[in-house]
Amino acid sequence: MNDASPSAMMNARQCACAANPPTLRKGRSAMKTMQNGIAAVLFVWAMLSVTSGLAQGLAGCETRALTDPPRQAYRCPGGIVIEAEAAAQFDLAPVSAGPGVAEITGSAAYFDLGPQSEGFQVRTPQAIATVRGTVFVVAVADQTTSVFVVEGEVAVSRLGGADTVLLNPGEGVDVVAGEPLTARRWPQPRVNALLARFGR
Repeated sequence: MNDASPSAMMNARQCACAANPPTLRKGRSAMKTMQNGIAAVLFVWAMLSVTSGLAQGLAGCETRALTDPPRQAYRCPGGIVIEAEAAAQFDLAPVSAGPGVAEITGSAAYFDLGPQSEGFQVRTPQAIATVRGTVFVVAVADQTTSVFVVEGEVAVSRLGGADTVLLNPGEGVDVVAGEPLTARRWPQPRVNALLARFGR
């Protein structure tokens, strides 16, 4: 049985703590560093999980941020140059093994494709645009896909493959469920407003 009084035991504990404060501080510091490290790893893992699909799709593409207005530019093999609005829901399948496929489910993207990119496709929830070396814009909003051609030709069809229209420079089409696909020459104010979204 221990005869030490409570006050003596308390003094002994205080002496032990006082004799070794750096060790305790080191222990707490190490624990905090470890917690910060775990948090950082979890954050990086979360970011990689969110962006891994896009990063794999853009393998071989150089990317850079553009301003006024804000957008992301991709320069890819085969002379493919794409600018996607900052808010665009956009993905790009690998382009090194073939013509490539871009998917847009929201907002808009500007495409400047070289002659080697014939057969490149842009898919949206409503339409498929197949290109033949061209400059064009695809915008998705309110269950409508709009395609406008600046240079070259673009064949636009419904997602299921039914109905196809061929667009030439200055022409556009709005793909809406239940309405026929019709190539129309767009009025200049509409063209200007669309291209202004990409600083043009």
